[in-house]
Amino acid sequence: MMTSFSKISKDDEKVTLDNIHEILKNDIKVKVAAVDIDGVLRGKLMHKEKLLQVVKSGFGLCSVIFGWDIQDKMYTTDVEFGGKDCHYFDLVATIDLTSFRRIPWEENTPFFLVHLTHPNTNLPLYCCPRVFLQSAVDTCEKDLNCTAYSGVEYEFFCFKENAESLEYKGFANPTPLTIGKFGYSLLRPAQNQDFYYRAFDWLHDFKVDVESWHTETGPGVFEAAIKYTDAKEAGDRACLFKTSMKQIALQHGFLACFMAKPYQDLSGCSGHIHFSLVDNKTGKNLFYPFDQDQQVSSVHPNVSKTLVYFLAGVLHGLPSILAILAPTVNSYKRLVANFYAPVSVSWGVENRLGAVRVIVPPTTSPNGTRLEMRVPGADMNPHLAIGAVLKCGIWGIKTNQTLPCGSWEEIKEGKGKEGQPLARTLQEAVADMDNKSSIARQVLGNEFVDHFVKTRKHEWGLWQNAVTDYELKRYMELV
Repeated sequence: MMTSFSKISKDDEKVTLDNIHEILKNDIKVKVAAVDIDGVLRGKLMHKEKLLQVVKSGFGLCSVIFGWDIQDKMYTTDVEFGGKDCHYFDLVATIDLTSFRRIPWEENTPFFLVHLTHPNTNLPLYCCPRVFLQSAVDTCEKDLNCTAYSGVEYEFFCFKENAESLEYKGFANPTPLTIGKFGYSLLRPAQNQDFYYRAFDWLHDFKVDVESWHTETGPGVFEAAIKYTDAKEAGDRACLFKTSMKQIALQHGFLACFMAKPYQDLSGCSGHIHFSLVDNKTGKNLFYPFDQDQQVSSVHPNVSKTLVYFLAGVLHGLPSILAILAPTVNSYKRLVANFYAPVSVSWGVENRLGAVRVIVPPTTSPNGTRLEMRVPGADMNPHLAIGAVLKCGIWGIKTNQTLPCGSWEEIKEGKGKEGQPLARTLQEAVADMDNKSSIARQVLGNEFVDHFVKTRKHEWGLWQNAVTDYELKRYMELV
């Protein structure tokens, strides 16, 4: 579980235009990557000299990475970056020097993420996930004079498989890394101790620190909490964690899976996100009522007005940003009752049954007061999910939103109004987002929403046309 926020840890090796030649002097190759709409890294290996030539001006990266889906199938919907009339122009990719790290399981190869700019407008690319999150962070800084902090917890299954073996099996009946259910086990990790400890250490060296990790209840399933930090860095770390863990697992002979619901009869894989806001002047957590006039005793004596406004904005916006928090067809197989996943617009203080959990003293410190968004699965794009929740929360603060429903505790006592059910399918969630009066359109912007909606309609369209194992087993012989 997440602890209180902490400032970004200082690193001796900070890269600038002045020192990059010196830092890379012993290197030959460098890896660079962008983040696509599904949260997948798309990048290349570059010669150091090539990178140094373009470090100021940027380089061309084909816009097709926003014109195709997770399996490189061109979108069947009309997006700017694909279709019969598209000429697949280059985006401008600028090296983000602050993202520098070395990949310890790849001979300490230098690695950078990039910022993407649209060549026709010279503006940050509206559908780039890192740009999307950066805009939310910038709004916090400029409009509220605060810094947003965040941290992600991932659950993921591990299988004794690889891409070839899964293909051979038809992606059915994968062999789990360990058998049975054994949450918080000290025995199960000992069966794969090299992986368990090496991953922890390598991720530290890669500047993707894991605060803690342990076995969850299920065959071969782990939960990892990534260290709490500022929201921009939290998005990068969460995105890098998934690719890193997949690569490290493959080096140890198995596959890490971040599907939301790999097993029908077991709990799915969550991607819970924690949030707080820190005042830039005082350094205090704005979610805790350090001043008595900020206290909202009707909700809880240890929550502030700012927290309530933020929470209200998130809850009002939740139905229309659900397609971001649950972006795949499989996401909605996880969001079902009795599997520790929320199914409605709901919240509670120290209550894991709702869509949002409010975490307050004495469970944590005043500076640790925060919200936990429990809707996303491990299949989310963390940059988009963190950004969307922040944008709704900021909107809630700026407009003094009121809570749309009572807490779980109030509803149980018959004193509060229940929140609306969440969409049951990706199709329903996309319709809520696409609505012309949706809060998503208000806070995320029409340009982003239009693009994202088209990508999800494509996803749903492929599912509608798919013939599944369920259909074959149910109908092939008997109808």
